[in-house]
Amino acid sequence: MSKDFLLSSYQYNLPPKLIAQTPSDKREKSRLLILERDTGKLTHLYFKDVANFLEPGDCLVINQTKVFPARILGRKPTGGKIEFLFLEFPKEIKDGVATAKALCKSSKPVKIGDSFSFMDLLEVVLTKRHKNGGLDVTLYYEGELLPIIEQVGIMPLPPYIKREKMMALDKERYQTVYAKEVGSVAAPTAGLHFTKEIMNTLIQKGVKIAPLTLHVGYGTFAPIRTDDIRRHKIHSEWIEIGEESARIIQETKQTGKKVVAVGTTSVRTIEFVYLKKGLVTEYSGLCDLYIYPGFKFSVTDAMLTNFHLPGSSLLLLVSAFAGREKILSTYMEAIDKGYRFFSYGDAMLIL
Repeated sequence: MSKDFLLSSYQYNLPPKLIAQTPSDKREKSRLLILERDTGKLTHLYFKDVANFLEPGDCLVINQTKVFPARILGRKPTGGKIEFLFLEFPKEIKDGVATAKALCKSSKPVKIGDSFSFMDLLEVVLTKRHKNGGLDVTLYYEGELLPIIEQVGIMPLPPYIKREKMMALDKERYQTVYAKEVGSVAAPTAGLHFTKEIMNTLIQKGVKIAPLTLHVGYGTFAPIRTDDIRRHKIHSEWIEIGEESARIIQETKQTGKKVVAVGTTSVRTIEFVYLKKGLVTEYSGLCDLYIYPGFKFSVTDAMLTNFHLPGSSLLLLVSAFAGREKILSTYMEAIDKGYRFFSYGDAMLIL
């Protein structure tokens, strides 16, 4: 079997001190590592320099999903701690009632039928338990659901960010400046580095912006458990591309300019739609595209991304784009130079 298909080929040693626990002082002060695929040349810069690598007529594809406060914490009537993590934005079935899939952490095991109240604003009732440990829950509330969740919930930071408590800054910084469509339980982190000023600079330069939506699910953090990476099954996530964004992307390809995808979510969305339709067109539905080495990219010319976990599907995706050995050697250089890794970490632009 080719090394490219072995999970063990996507491991690397990362010093824990390089796992970013907080965001950089300012978004644009994150570091930016440029990797040129053809030559392997590396350039070390800061994110504020990113506009220098896009030209008039290029297209920047951004994921405008918005993270909602998917973690709710409280206490049971007995005084013990209880925590729910929604795996999706709850689906409203009628006024005052909604359903969702969730995970639960509790001081003692919970049972189907148990009911928990949070700030007297939201009641959560357990309705079904799944073999994978997930739960179906029913929510009862008065008024509008989103403002209630925003009041009782906190941002669902990834499990490798280990802090005693949330910082006030997380509500702002674990969200892109262009976030618009509510529905993610994890941020599309490559976009966290952009400021409104950088976006305006790109637009003034003649770079076209093509927003789309992929609602990031908790499955983003699901580890690959098969030695042969080809046997892994990826979770499905909701995507949507509007007519205008699809037109911009198609025109960019036709004129020979670069389609620069911000994050693995944008890459998966445009490549999935191309595979389904033979071009990038208006589309909405579930996306389950699993990209690993051997995949042929049809739309993406350049990719802006963060540094990903060892053995993750996200690391496989960037390895498919730039080559496994090239990515791993670049990661070794980033570690040597003290780059910060994962969600709140630094960025890499693969040209």
